[in-house]
Amino acid sequence: MTPLSKARLIAILAPTALLGGALISQYVFGLHPCEMCMWQRWPHLAAIALALVAIVTRTQRSTSTAFTAFAAMAIAISGGIGAFHAGVEYGWWVGLTACSTTPVGGSAADILDSIMATPLVRCDVAPWSLFGISLAGYNALLSVAAAIATLALLAKARRAA
Repeated sequence: MTPLSKARLIAILAPTALLGGALISQYVFGLHPCEMCMWQRWPHLAAIALALVAIVTRTQRSTSTAFTAFAAMAIAISGGIGAFHAGVEYGWWVGLTACSTTPVGGSAADILDSIMATPLVRCDVAPWSLFGISLAGYNALLSVAAAIATLALLAKARRAA
């Protein structure tokens, strides 16, 4: 497998796995996301789309390389947002401390019931951690590592070309 193929593979698998993990934590384990959690998801969605374009254009080396690099940058952006969010959770700096909500559903007739049933989620409180690292912290670590690995492989592919 060439370095460019490996870079494309990381660029599609890393954001897919991280976004999938976020969705599983939300819908299977009931860890409702705050506003900053949601911000981390958008760059991963963009990275998946960019990596798919890189895969589809794999016969056009320069186009595929560019889209793989764009995907790596989107992954890094999610990691940066995750690092900021983790710092807010750990109390290292002030961020968004207002609560946000995740709608549960309901119709216009029972909107008050829907509002009352909506979970309150704070951005400055980690709902879960493992070894003292929150989900935002793991997103930061894994996203930055994936972005660095992807860019390193792209550099290696460029030197080999």
